[in-house]
Amino acid sequence: MKNTNLSMLADFYEFTMAGGYLKSGLYKKKAYFDVFFRAVPDNGGFAIAAGLEQAVRYIEQLKFTDENISYLRSKNLFDEDFLTYLKNFRFTGDVYAVPEGTPVFANTPLMTVCAPAIEAQLIETYILLALNHQSLIATKANRIVRAAAGRAVLEFGSRRAQGADGAVMGARAAYIGGCAGTSCTLTDELYGVPASGTMAHSWVQMFDTEYEAFKTFCELYPNNAVLLADTYNTLKSGVPNAIRAFKEVLVPQGISDFAIRLDSGDISYISKKARKMLDEAGLHNCKIVASNSFDEYLIRDLIMQGAAVDVFGVGERLITAKSDPVFGGVYKLVALENEAGEIVPKIKVSENIAKIPVPHFKKLYRLFDNETGMAIADELCVYDEIIDESKPHILFDPNATWKTKTLTNFTAKELQVPVIKNGELIYNLPTLAQIRSYCETQVNLLWDEMKRFEYPHKYYVDLSQKLWDIKHELLKM
Repeated sequence: MKNTNLSMLADFYEFTMAGGYLKSGLYKKKAYFDVFFRAVPDNGGFAIAAGLEQAVRYIEQLKFTDENISYLRSKNLFDEDFLTYLKNFRFTGDVYAVPEGTPVFANTPLMTVCAPAIEAQLIETYILLALNHQSLIATKANRIVRAAAGRAVLEFGSRRAQGADGAVMGARAAYIGGCAGTSCTLTDELYGVPASGTMAHSWVQMFDTEYEAFKTFCELYPNNAVLLADTYNTLKSGVPNAIRAFKEVLVPQGISDFAIRLDSGDISYISKKARKMLDEAGLHNCKIVASNSFDEYLIRDLIMQGAAVDVFGVGERLITAKSDPVFGGVYKLVALENEAGEIVPKIKVSENIAKIPVPHFKKLYRLFDNETGMAIADELCVYDEIIDESKPHILFDPNATWKTKTLTNFTAKELQVPVIKNGELIYNLPTLAQIRSYCETQVNLLWDEMKRFEYPHKYYVDLSQKLWDIKHELLKM
């Protein structure tokens, strides 16, 4: 949440390593860490980066209180020099990141931290938490919104989220991914995500009759009337009673913005029957909202079946990303700066090829076709490389190194932007509405073949020749 001291929200080994860096004299050594993920959730074609604002606010507010110091002292592991260092702690490093809402791909850095080793180590856990969680939910939300094919999607998952922060930040991320609003009031108050809601089944049950419940609600909230029509029998009583309440209370006032909500049963069948009943009653403007354990696949199927749904409310399968609930972002050391100021690449070697990161302090470029404006590929380069747009550029197919693609009419754009310099925020954090709009624009620059839910087209993510050579030389050592 906002203005919360989360200094102790860290894996304990961050403190043992940080204390060790101080005692061994390594604490001032400049280190370069990348945040990246190894696989897109749900085997999708791309992910959506989110959570940068919370990561930045955490770094800005990071401090260790007397209570924090007392707790660490009680562990009988840390000397007083380290505790004194923490008491005076301030982040002094640099942070580069892709803007929130950017479509991103496996093994490319969402964020790069360049800081004294002790500082870079201490922020690892929360940075990963913020980026992993919100990127996961934004990615899931974007899949669901695309499945809805232009129909509004509302995030309805607070009561099934993993804790208060999961509900609030999950709703924020869902909005970035394209959801039109949320049921979570606190997310609206804190971040401006439009919150809405009307009634539960208990409201209807409180009254002697379903009609009385609907009529009373329309009288109390004439400009926010969404009537839950499936408490008893949707088509025999719920829809007819809603029609009666609308025509007796709202239509005479000239109000035409109202809806019914369906929360159970065969949504495809019931929604089509309900639409026919509403139209026959002359209520052509009445919308149908549906909520019933939806995900992108069920929504896609409902639309294929001709379901008459205007708005989808999606709960637990969105707020928990139930089908693939771990984003899998990692925080890996990729370079160190030596005493001469040279940046020396570092690599972690593993028998599992997928766990070998790309070494070095890097630039991340996205290449766009000048004729179509569409994204063609991403390319990782060494930090001092510049892609020359005036010359033909060769890309290697990430899945077949013998297959290449030559670009001749393209634009190269750096994706990472400077966010923090020498510990100070230099990036103008956009509003949430701006992030959401940016996300929609950037997703539209990806080919439709990449947006398939099953077997999406594999996007080019290439290494420059210089970076490829550096990586393979390190692997030979």
